[in-house]
Amino acid sequence: MERKIIDLHVHSTESDGTLTPAEVVAAAKEAGLSAIALTDHDTCSGVAKAQKAAKTCGMELIPGIELSTSYTLPNGKEKEIHVVGLFIDTENQALLDKTAEFRACRDSRNEKMVEALQKEGFSITMEALLAENPNCVITRANIARFLLNHGCIKSISEAFDKYIGDGCRCYVDRFKITPMEAVSLIKGAGGTAILAHPLLYHLSSDYLQKLIDDMKEVGLDGIEAIYSTYSTGDEQLVKKLARENGLLISGGSDFHGSNKPDIHLGTGRGSLYIPYSILEDIKAARETVLPEENRLS
Repeated sequence: MERKIIDLHVHSTESDGTLTPAEVVAAAKEAGLSAIALTDHDTCSGVAKAQKAAKTCGMELIPGIELSTSYTLPNGKEKEIHVVGLFIDTENQALLDKTAEFRACRDSRNEKMVEALQKEGFSITMEALLAENPNCVITRANIARFLLNHGCIKSISEAFDKYIGDGCRCYVDRFKITPMEAVSLIKGAGGTAILAHPLLYHLSSDYLQKLIDDMKEVGLDGIEAIYSTYSTGDEQLVKKLARENGLLISGGSDFHGSNKPDIHLGTGRGSLYIPYSILEDIKAARETVLPEENRLS
């Protein structure tokens, strides 16, 4: 019996991956996947390119996005939370307007981080960074790789640990929306809203439940229960959370190409398994709640 596998959390050069959308599709086909969702950070600009490649090779492509958000915990601290949107309308104006804001902020942020790195003595300019990353959305991952390639640091992790990681001296905060605003944007674009990799936020069970409750109020559909870094126990815990909260289960590798070299399409670190039935359940749920004109599956 054929085992159909999928990956609903994948990145390309349109955000911080190292493969183009078309290359991601080709790699997924080569890996034997039946379907993938392209979920670049704060942009859906690569979906059309991936769809063209998917149609050519017979791959099922789900239009997606991963939105970066900021959540205020009950103790007043801020926590970055990611929300994946599946089956989004990539031409939805509200979504396009908001991602344009993200893009403008990102460009300004990159310039400020480069200036801060220059003050640290690093030979880096925006012109050189752009020249080495043609047709790419520049992120911190690109900056880190530039520093590594030019011998400024010994590893990618050093760039984040010492300079451009959250709270480090060359870090510049970015424009964010709340997780609830992200869910509303995704739902407004006809999509299915998924709380991404919930255990990576290292929240207490009470705080995580509060986050889920807040997001459910505006239409959260599911939670990422199958993920590259999860142990078997982690996966079971998140699946239990999904059942208790009446949420769909989603899963993805969070593939970024060589920016996360240990994470592979469909298999993560080697043991990831996301059956096609996960996607079938999501599609079935969409059929029961969405008006016909918003059904993209």
